[in-house]
Amino acid sequence: MPTARSTRRAIVAQLGSLALLGPVASRAQPALPVVGYLGAQSPASFASRIAAFREGLAELGFVEGRNVLVEFRWAEGQHSRLPELARDLVARQVAVIVAPGGAPAALAAKSVTTTVPIVFEMGADPVGIGLVSSLSRPEGNLTGISSLNVEVTPKRLEIIHELIPTAANIAVLVNPTSPTTESQLRSLEGPARAFGLNLHILRASTEPDFEGVFEAISRLKPDGLVVASDTFFATHSERMAALADRHKLPAIHQSRDFAFAGGLMSYGGSFVDSHRRAGVYTGRILKGETLADLPIQQVTKLELVLNLSTARTIGLSFPLSLTIRAEHIID
Repeated sequence: MPTARSTRRAIVAQLGSLALLGPVASRAQPALPVVGYLGAQSPASFASRIAAFREGLAELGFVEGRNVLVEFRWAEGQHSRLPELARDLVARQVAVIVAPGGAPAALAAKSVTTTVPIVFEMGADPVGIGLVSSLSRPEGNLTGISSLNVEVTPKRLEIIHELIPTAANIAVLVNPTSPTTESQLRSLEGPARAFGLNLHILRASTEPDFEGVFEAISRLKPDGLVVASDTFFATHSERMAALADRHKLPAIHQSRDFAFAGGLMSYGGSFVDSHRRAGVYTGRILKGETLADLPIQQVTKLELVLNLSTARTIGLSFPLSLTIRAEHIID
């Protein structure tokens, strides 16, 4: 039978072992860095973009759930909620805020913190909208990726004219809540005058607006439709393709998803590439690189996608000048 003294010795020995194991266990399980992802739309509409972002993180050795955590916040198309969601991520003490999918998310993130690194992804010129002062060496806590989609909106009008040189009336769909809408409309004025086109401006900022827009289009009977660059439109490509198909409307969109879903044409930068690059930049920041050493990247590769089947359905044929420039031709 153990004595009181031997029992005390055993307890002391156990306590000593626990004291030794405690720091070792603590060192073996460090807290994982947390990335805050500020989404302007919904998880479903950003599924392919999130996959590309994770691919970029993985290139730097970061796998979600293994050595990094990602906290998602979604505005579900309500841009007024973005600053509140961004503040929530700051309160969560995230290591980096990723603000993809356009200017509203980036501007909201910038408005709530000057210390947490922000990686944006957008189609607009970040200098032009006042987000940063320099592309080559951004100051403060922001860097990111620009796909130039906003800048090529006039090119979409030119492509419509190239396809239908007899066109006289073109509808232009814009999102009135986008900070780049006015600049895009101004950029269309010159080409419209040069081609002798009348522009009819239509507006949509929620999915229910689409039905009304296309009803207006059916009354206007324009020769074609140019969809302005906007994250909201990019993430509703399939819905817009279905409506354009129903109305047999020659339309051009920024996202290749539109053409692959049955829309006539798309022209713009690759959002898969830009989101992958945003993931790479996030990984580099997690590894300790400073934002001053991460210049804003521009995705200069632009993709023209043509849908031959849709063209035949609406009685059009693509000129050789377009087919030889197309990145993808769908038949």
